Amino acid sequence: MIALFSLFTIILISIIIVRIGSIALELTGIPIEIAAFQAQSAFSGAGFTTTESETIVNHSVRRKIIRILIMLGSAGLTSSIATLILTFVGQKSAAITYRGVLLIIGLFIIYLLARSEVIYKFMKRIIKSFLRKHTSLVVMDYQEILGLTKGYGISKFKVKKNSWIAGKKLKSLDIIKEGILILTINRKNKRKNEMIGAPNADTIIQPEDELVCYGKAESIKKLSERLKGNNGDLEHEIIVNLEKNVVKVEENDMGKIER
Repeated sequence: MIALFSLFTIILISIIIVRIGSIALELTGIPIEIAAFQAQSAFSGAGFTTTESETIVNHSVRRKIIRILIMLGSAGLTSSIATLILTFVGQKSAAITYRGVLLIIGLFIIYLLARSEVIYKFMKRIIKSFLRKHTSLVVMDYQEILGLTKGYGISKFKVKKNSWIAGKKLKSLDIIKEGILILTINRKNKRKNEMIGAPNADTIIQPEDELVCYGKAESIKKLSERLKGNNGDLEHEIIVNLEKNVVKVEENDMGKIER
């Protein structure tokens, strides 16, 4: 029985380590799902090769986190296997069945605890505080900073030849009034991939450009589908006016709160 409880302890510690690694990666700017996947991959030694992996190995802080997870994962996996074997070795059939049932029940309870949102939020608060005090890791909640929980986000789309924005300068588009900001332009130029970061007002949008935009997902989708012509111009004017009204309402609400 001691071996069985030792196994549960190792599994719990492993889950906590993966959770700490996941949150630490998330705090460096990686989305929650990707951070969790990469932390689990590193700890288990799966070593999936993905585009996200490149953003981790090229970042010094993330690389350290992954290295620690790999090291701890190697020790944890070996200990788990050894303890699991000791749980059943030399036992009679009745004892094996009994311990097998306990193992299944214990693993199910651990699974429920690991999936609990309440426990996750509590752990995240503690881990954030610990990382802020004892490491040089920059602790930022990117979801809150970028307003991802309020309908804003980062999206990308490819500019079509008949798109309303194709062939125009950024300043003439004036899409900032629609609540959309173009962060980056990825452009294929003579078989070379060119990246224009923080494009200026005189940058001309070309067909086949891939735009990385920040704004409301619905607004970016409408912009990507807007076609050249009077209808496109009219749609732009309507959305700009709607956005002005939204800003006024928000300002009035803020004024009421301050009073």
